[in-house]
Amino acid sequence: MALSEVGIRIDYFHKASDDYLRMLGVDRIRLPAREAWFETYAADYARAIEKRETFQLVWLSGELQIGFSSVDQIEFGASARMHLHVLDADSRNKGVGARCVIESVRLYFERLKLKKLFCEPNAYNVAPNRTLQTAGFKYLKTYETVPGPINYRQAVTRWVFEPSY
Repeated sequence: MALSEVGIRIDYFHKASDDYLRMLGVDRIRLPAREAWFETYAADYARAIEKRETFQLVWLSGELQIGFSSVDQIEFGASARMHLHVLDADSRNKGVGARCVIESVRLYFERLKLKKLFCEPNAYNVAPNRTLQTAGFKYLKTYETVPGPINYRQAVTRWVFEPSY
């Protein structure tokens, strides 16, 4: 995802309904203002990949943007935590996410030299949990935490992907 495309991610959260944000475990009040969020990404994009706080991918079907994935908590050469989102509500729960996640995992491991990739979706949000299982992630545990700065305390399901080579 180019810096010019991060608005996809910012708008995804800012334009979402309160019900959808609750399903994601996101607290609207904790969302940064659009301009401030963009500036945070601009500063991060200016860093060398080895020093980045985030790394983001946009999912395309032809020329159409259908979703995105990102990682944070990056320990270059070791591990990161992945997030995944399908943009269009009508495209969710149709297997699109699993295909995109599989390719995203490959790119994250390649570009960030990872050994492990974690993902912790809200435990009650069935779609990403099924997607991770389909994409070859291994279930580790379910526990309560505040997953990130835009989230409230919630039950999450921790998954890990470790290549078998």
